[in-house]
Amino acid sequence: MTFLSLALIAVVALAGPLLALPVRWRLPVVLGELLAGVVIGRTGLSLVDPGDPTFSLLANIGFALMMFVAGTHVPVRDPQIRSALGKGSGRAAVAAGAAVVIGTGMGLAFGTGHAPLYVVLLASSSAALVLPIVDSLRLGGPKVVAMTAQVAIADIACIVALPLAVDPPNAGRAALGALAVGVAAMALFFALRALERSGTRQRMHRLSEERKFALELRIQLTLLFALAGVATFGHVSVMLAGFSFGLVVAAVGEPRRLARQLFAVSDGFLGPIFFVWLGASLNLRDLAGHPDMVVLGLSLGIGTVLLHAGLRAVGLPLPLGVLSAAQLGVPVAAASIGTQLHVLLPGEDAALLLGALVTIAASSLAGSQAARTFAQPLEAGDAKRRSG
Repeated sequence: MTFLSLALIAVVALAGPLLALPVRWRLPVVLGELLAGVVIGRTGLSLVDPGDPTFSLLANIGFALMMFVAGTHVPVRDPQIRSALGKGSGRAAVAAGAAVVIGTGMGLAFGTGHAPLYVVLLASSSAALVLPIVDSLRLGGPKVVAMTAQVAIADIACIVALPLAVDPPNAGRAALGALAVGVAAMALFFALRALERSGTRQRMHRLSEERKFALELRIQLTLLFALAGVATFGHVSVMLAGFSFGLVVAAVGEPRRLARQLFAVSDGFLGPIFFVWLGASLNLRDLAGHPDMVVLGLSLGIGTVLLHAGLRAVGLPLPLGVLSAAQLGVPVAAASIGTQLHVLLPGEDAALLLGALVTIAASSLAGSQAARTFAQPLEAGDAKRRSG
């Protein structure tokens, strides 16, 4: 990978903000970045090599950081989210039950033998997509909070379950890896909480701000990379490490200055690299030779949207139900792990990501509809922070 290729990636990634610019469209920034990657990657012009080790490493760092930021967006300290955990857990359980039925049927219909994987995909929701959309559209209210809890619970459960579903023979190893990440995250929570209560973190914050050391950012990134290393050693996705550490930081309390710094690093650089890499990794041409995989991908995407839309029966408004169907991290990790282990059929990895793209498109439209009902007015303090 060269600086010229990195410059190309940065330029095409601007498609994300450009597509998201028209307010009436209400499209997530990641959609344009994904499409840009498709154009310059394996499906399109082949201007970049997603298999390049440097490109892959930067993308993985971006993935872990993106999931970390998504975890910090979960308002775990908010009393409303705690009271909404019951509804969120119940709806996530209903979605999981429906996913078992639909996913098993898909596994039998397509004869792939991967019904457990389809169950996880159908039940999953992507906090990395849904929470930024909720934030950018300023969605609020009790129903939105309950939907947020549902998405967070489903995301965590499916992140843990994915390695077990993709590679059942090594399910024990993956379970131990997930347990190791969870234990490490809990240890970090108690350590960071102790530093917060003792005032050490505040003193370090003042010193860092006065001397321009950026100590908090350095330490957070160090801990994130260490936890990602534990995940890699334990043969689980870095998405689990990132999201777990994000929840830890959200539970302890994230300083506003650190949040701005992380936003700059993630959304301004490494996040776009990840999404462009993801789009570039897709070889949608494989689907042309495997029409059954096209049907599988569309079935997974449409099935996920309909399944989550069906949560209207248990009190979730239709736009929020479709919004909660957005998928990203779990299908990406499924395609990546399955390809590395050579357990997927030809074209099946592209089918999984095609299904994710269907849910992203549906959630973009649903976000626009939800904003008409659940958007909150921009307060003066928020306006000042956004402008600054």
